[in-house]
Parts: sequence; C-alpha cells; structure tokens
Amino acid sequence: MAGQKFLVLNAGEPEEKAAIQASAGAADAGKVPALDAAGKLDQSMMPTGVGASVETIQASEALGAGDWVNVYLDAGTRKVRKADATSAGKPANGFVKAAVESGANAAVYVDGTNDQLSGLAAGAPYYLDTTAGGEAAAAPSGSGNVVQRLGTAVSATAISFHPGPAYLLA
Repeated sequence: MAGQKFLVLNAGEPEEKAAIQASAGAADAGKVPALDAAGKLDQSMMPTGVGASVETIQASEALGAGDWVNVYLDAGTRKVRKADATSAGKPANGFVKAAVESGANAAVYVDGTNDQLSGLAAGAPYYLDTTAGGEAAAAPSGSGNVVQRLGTAVSATAISFHPGPAYLLA
C-alpha cells in the first residue's frame, strides 16, 4: 500500500511528494513517514531500543517466512540457518517473518511474536520440531533429539517467542 501524498513548495512551485513507509537511515532524515497496511510504522523508523529486536544476518540456506532459526559462526562470520531438533548445535535463537534466499541477508527477530504460522492451538506451548525450521505441539522424544520450548501460541497463527533452554535427550 502506497503512503499518502502531499504538496511542498519547491522554488515557489507546488510539487507532489510521497510519504515513505520504510527508512534507509540518515538519507531519509526529515522525510514524512506513512503507516503500513497494518496501520503501523515500519520497524526501520523506530529509534534504537523501541520495538522488536531485529538483527540482519546472512542466511546460509533458503528460509521460509515463519521459520525458527539458529545463529552460528561460519569461519568467524555470524550466519543463520533453520533451527532443528535433530541436531544438538541448532537450537532456535530467533525467527524470520519473510522468506530469504540462501546468501541473502535475513531480518532475524530475537524476541517478539512470530505471526507467520498456521494451525496452532491458542494457549498451548510449542517446541522446536524435528522438521528443520518448524514447531510442534509436543516435545520431541527420540534419543539424540533436542527439546526446546519456543513459547506459547497466542492465536492460531502466532507464537510469543520465549525460548527455553535446549537439552539433548539420551
């Protein structure tokens, strides 16, 4: 949804300008903001410390919207991949709200609500799944699996992310 437009004077002549819905940083200083389709300001327009904690990290594999992700070091560089309850080294450190291609930068939410899900039971706890990037209503029970609580479903499409410790089943 495009933001509303307004008139400004440019050398004494009226000129139409569009409000912006996302900020590119200092280059957008002084510009008029517009609300997005949900009626909210984009996270990029919020001051540091206000809103969700989001980190920009390169994806080492393709990620889907709503995937639970693991942040790890690859030769000293932080990267992100799908979290996976079948591997001790891949607990969920956050989630992504938008699909990302391998090698591209991902906006990784390290807290907040993952609202890119479906088929959840509101009020139920959810755990990291043995399907990479997924969640399950029951904790894994197989030997060698990792149990990590992700949080509680707040609706049929969202989990409030409050990760528990990850532990390996014998």
